[in-house]
Amino acid sequence: MSGPAPWASDPERSRGRLYEEHSGTTGAVVRGPRDDFQRDRDRIIHSISFRRLRHKTQVFMAPDGDHFRVRLTHSLEVAQIGRTIARALGLNEDLTEALCLAHDIGHPPFGHAGEEALEEALAGQGGFDHNGHTLRALMVIERPYPRWNGLNLSWETLEGLAKHNGPIHRPGWALAAADAAFPLDLPCWSSLEAQVAALADDIAYDNHDIDDGLRAGLLTLDQLLDVPLVARGWAAARARYPDCAPARLTGELVRSQIGTMVNDLIAETRTRIAASGIETAADVRVAGQALVGFSPEIREDERALKRFMYANLYHHPLQLAAADTARGIVTGLFAAYRDRPAAMSPDWRADLPTDEPWRSRHIADFIAGMTDRYAIARYGELVEPIDLPEGF
Repeated sequence: MSGPAPWASDPERSRGRLYEEHSGTTGAVVRGPRDDFQRDRDRIIHSISFRRLRHKTQVFMAPDGDHFRVRLTHSLEVAQIGRTIARALGLNEDLTEALCLAHDIGHPPFGHAGEEALEEALAGQGGFDHNGHTLRALMVIERPYPRWNGLNLSWETLEGLAKHNGPIHRPGWALAAADAAFPLDLPCWSSLEAQVAALADDIAYDNHDIDDGLRAGLLTLDQLLDVPLVARGWAAARARYPDCAPARLTGELVRSQIGTMVNDLIAETRTRIAASGIETAADVRVAGQALVGFSPEIREDERALKRFMYANLYHHPLQLAAADTARGIVTGLFAAYRDRPAAMSPDWRADLPTDEPWRSRHIADFIAGMTDRYAIARYGELVEPIDLPEGF
């Protein structure tokens, strides 16, 4: 597509930012020739929260191997896939990239195991949800500017992060607070860019986790060939390179599967958009359905792949043992900081509320921002030394 589609998000028509950005009497601050969505992407890249993703779990906890993916490399891969799809559909690439880069910022150390531990720790204080915490981190916790908290991202970026997986009718406390501060139309569908970012995430981890699982020795090719999508991709790779050793074809398999899923998503999305009759970006939000998606055939293939990955990788005994260790670390840290708030870093200790639920939520905010290795080190200091499962 040669130009932006009429239903693409337009930075010139943005609903703006929570805080007006002026500098004294000199007017609007201008730092380079960038539009609002480009600025959002750049603010995310320069944020502390984004930098911390380099030491946060993707699949493997505190991995020993330098070649395993972490949240940072995963987010970069999602952004690459998201931009490719957005370009093909005539959507705004900068907004799509910003959403892809920021989508995992709310994850605590140790991924879903850490999230489960914080959810349990805050069970009486509203719970914990990584998606809500993404908004909290970007709107409250990050503080690089002198006159307001947060990165002051555009409405479209915050909206896309809040509901990239669809409308939200019962938000948790963190997301509800973000919505109260800057109403995000939570019951409506999100932009096409946000819908692309959500499925780019699925495409990335569906396929790259195969690569990491094989590298770690927790998956075998024979196991994977029971999955129809993988079997077809492997047969195609072998046909193209019949003389190559199997070990040299893993990358080709992963690339082939990504290409299959991306091409299918683009074709299916074009069909849905044409059938929907939408004419503007505003129409997308009231379309009553997701307009970005896989065909029924690939959707079922993708679900079968996910079922396989949960059964054979994410719930592998070694992974479950690592997850138990991770939950213990986060649970132990929460109890330690609750009982000994003086052990928190000075800036966090200075802002510690006296009343619940905000006191417990503040402690959870502190822990959620930790990297895996920082959490492990603090646990060793405050609770007891810990031996991680070998290799993870």
